[in-house]
Amino acid sequence: MNKYTERLYNGVIKENPTFVLMLGMCPTLAVTSSAINGLGMGLSTLVVLVCSNLLISLFRNIIPNGVRIPAFIVIVASLVTVVQLLMQAYLPALSKSLGVYIPLIVVNCIILGRAESYASKNGPVESVFDGIGMGLGFTMGLTIIGLIREILGAGTFFGLAFLSSIKGYTPATIFIMAPGAFLVLGFLVAGMNIVRKKMEAKGKPLAEPAGCLSGDCANCGMSAGCTGKSQAAGKSE
Repeated sequence: MNKYTERLYNGVIKENPTFVLMLGMCPTLAVTSSAINGLGMGLSTLVVLVCSNLLISLFRNIIPNGVRIPAFIVIVASLVTVVQLLMQAYLPALSKSLGVYIPLIVVNCIILGRAESYASKNGPVESVFDGIGMGLGFTMGLTIIGLIREILGAGTFFGLAFLSSIKGYTPATIFIMAPGAFLVLGFLVAGMNIVRKKMEAKGKPLAEPAGCLSGDCANCGMSAGCTGKSQAAGKSE
């Protein structure tokens, strides 16, 4: 597996933001009442993630270490503004449905996490593929959750009549409410854990996430002010 394919595999399977790292839970639980919402939110995040990874990687040797986080936020906020304006112009219904969660991409921990732990330390091409992998993993997670909730809670499939056309079928509306989001997410996370364990049993070890997201200070690159515990050294930095 070459390094580019590995970045895609990493984002979709090994370190899936939704089902493994449990990042971006606010939009995951809030906007996935339908598959269209989940797909739209996921693709919006993917575009911002890829573009921010590319720009941060290109400027990684120029941005002073002391202001890197504010600089990352400025880059991400600019990209999110562009995406939001494009959605308002060409996809107004989806933009209205997603509402405040589009601007909140600015502080999505997936975006800032990949900027800090990967894009700021690697080349542009690798960072783009990392963004694509993580974005696809996030999009897959949101779309699957939204699809399940929509089918069970509304009886529709991407807005089209599905189970609702069956005589006598009554959708379980709890699935398009907040409790349904937690239920579906919980079952899908359990399913992902089962799949990962089976892959490990077949001789395909899935390493734990590395860097800041896992608390591994040996691969973090943070300044001495970090209070995390290094798994490698077994002590605080």
